[in-house]
Order: sequence, then structure tokens, then C-alpha cells
Amino acid sequence: MFKPIAILLLVVAGSFARQINNEGLKLIKSFEGFRANFYKDAVGIKTIGYGHACHANDCSHIHPPITEAQGSALLLKDLVSYENCVEKFVHLDDDKFAAMVSFVYNLGCGSLTQSTIGKYLRQHNYRGAAGQFHLWVHAGGKVLQGLVRRRNAERTLFCKSGGC
Repeated sequence: MFKPIAILLLVVAGSFARQINNEGLKLIKSFEGFRANFYKDAVGIKTIGYGHACHANDCSHIHPPITEAQGSALLLKDLVSYENCVEKFVHLDDDKFAAMVSFVYNLGCGSLTQSTIGKYLRQHNYRGAAGQFHLWVHAGGKVLQGLVRRRNAERTLFCKSGGC
């Protein structure tokens, strides 16, 4: 049987999951933009706040208009699975981690785990990984300038601490 102190240590230790840094959070917010009311995103998914997609989350408890603080809370909750995706796949410094969390928040975990960028990261080939960002700028078969700007910002953050 567990002693109370052991249970407390397990609970406390489990609450320190890795989180995106402030620069990465600002990057995501700037590209997602804030919307207080429901809207359809570029691919027709009901969304609110900073890209909180209702197809992947239950939105029945959300009553628009929401505040930016509520949007931020939704974003932080949403980011947990993307932070876990990146952290479980490869260990990175804070800026590279933040850039990759933004990348997978926008594109999904498979964009990291099943791609050349992920292969390069696993090999610690950061220059090679940085050279892949510009390939992820298409939606519906077209280059979107918003994605070009986002990938450039992610690459800049990724390379901030060196290695590129």
C-alpha cells in the first residue's frame, strides 16, 4: 500500500509536464488570431478563441462571446497534447521545442513523427530540420502566404539558440 507521502510525490511530480515558452505562445497566438465567437476555419471546422477546433474538442460548454483570457485558457489546455507529442518524440531546447509545438499545433502530431523534419530532429541534424520548414506551406494544393510567414517565424525561433 502507498504511504501518503509517496502519493503526494507522484501527484506533484506529474504536474510538471513540459510547456511551451512565452515566445512560442506569442507566435501561436499571433498566427492563430483571437476570435470571440465561433467561426469556420480555412478547412471548414467550427473554431473559437486561438484556434480551438470543435471537431477535436467538446465545445458544448462554450458560450460565446468568450474573452481573450478564456481563449488563452482553451489554448493552453489544447497545447498539452501537442507539447506531449513533441517531448515524447525528441528532446529539444526551449526555443526548438516551442517552434515544434507551434508546428504540430498547426499541422498535427503526424507532421512531426512521420516526416523528414522528424527524422532530422531524431538525428540531431538541426540544420536539416530547419531546411524543412519551407515545405509545409500548402493548403488545398496552394501556397498560402500566412503559412509561409508562420513557417519562417517558426524556423527563426527554432534556430534562435543555434545549430542551424
